[in-house]
Amino acid sequence: MSYDGVYPEHEPYGSGIGAVPGRVVWAHDSDSVEWDGNGYWWEPEHFDESVMQKMVNDSIAFLGGQEAAQTGWQAMFEANRESRGLSGGYTNGEKVAVKVNINGSGAFGDSTDGETKMSYTNPVLLKALLISIVEEAGISPADVTVYDVSRLFPDYMVEMCTEGKLQGINFVGRDTGEADENAPIRWSQEFGGRINYLPACVTEADYVINLANLKGHSYGITLCGKNHFGSFINGNRMRPPEEAGLHQWLTRGEMDTYSPLVDLMANADLGGKTVLYMLDAIICAPSEGASITGDNSRWQQEPFHGDYTSSIFVSADPVAIDSVGADFLTNEPTVLEHNPTAGLRGTENYLHEAGLVGKAPSGTSYTDSNGNTAENLGVHEHWNNSTEKQYSRNLGGEEGIELVQLK
Repeated sequence: MSYDGVYPEHEPYGSGIGAVPGRVVWAHDSDSVEWDGNGYWWEPEHFDESVMQKMVNDSIAFLGGQEAAQTGWQAMFEANRESRGLSGGYTNGEKVAVKVNINGSGAFGDSTDGETKMSYTNPVLLKALLISIVEEAGISPADVTVYDVSRLFPDYMVEMCTEGKLQGINFVGRDTGEADENAPIRWSQEFGGRINYLPACVTEADYVINLANLKGHSYGITLCGKNHFGSFINGNRMRPPEEAGLHQWLTRGEMDTYSPLVDLMANADLGGKTVLYMLDAIICAPSEGASITGDNSRWQQEPFHGDYTSSIFVSADPVAIDSVGADFLTNEPTVLEHNPTAGLRGTENYLHEAGLVGKAPSGTSYTDSNGNTAENLGVHEHWNNSTEKQYSRNLGGEEGIELVQLK
């Protein structure tokens, strides 16, 4: 079949990173979702926890090039440390910060009931990830912090993710996040807005896990790169990106322009520490402001055929996983029907900037916020077509993305 993507086809930009460079693992199991479209999408009884736990653990194993989640985690920690010039693997007592996306919950007020039809991190998936961190990676719950410092966590989510074997896990939201004033974000472009500080839970962490949502956005798409819009604090706790003046760089819809998302991907405390990127694609919203229904969250492309996406994607390469996520979103008729902006060409600007970061098309010199120039953040390309969903490494290439589907 010929290429049928929304974006122009091109060779791989950048170099793959991770224990298995450029690998993105896709776990799809329709048994993970049992929602009939009635009630709130997020209610835990709509999901099979055991199926989702297997999806998480199997994905971690394959991502690390191993046969079990335990050794998969080890390989991923070792690869991340090596990328930072460190040796060895995870050591007991080191801390992990898990960035989730709670944008749809408590976005417009102080409610913590979570009772909205808008999109936020799937609670059962979060629980499965935390169990894997504790049981397979061997990390003490007290050393794990789940955070989104621009939103409020639903009470039910905190309760279900801190009980039993998860007792001791910390949650930090808009009401409890503390700025580390020794860690201002230094953007690679000068523009107005307040100084932005990383939260202490990030600067004190030794590793970061980026758990984002696969969904459309009013500006196009929102994936792991934009998930870190909830990773800094300034004078406006509810709208820190707007107070920082960042949205102007996303609304233009232009190619070859500066992107603050690349600065966040390159940041030493954010992208530099990230051992795992995950896309929550269990039930996908067409945009950040859409109410999720049974109709607008059932996808048509292979292999969904009118069912929920019931998937997760994991990678150690931030550019590769967002490239895969972009291909899925922009080639999905259900998404484009409810959110045409998802298919606009300019939405992939940040992926070109990130893939070519050493010589960014915009001419921007991106840094890690510590003054060091970013040289490689990962690999960007598009699949061969929307049916086969193959990338360069799947087709025998020495560079590019490898999409591994677990069945």
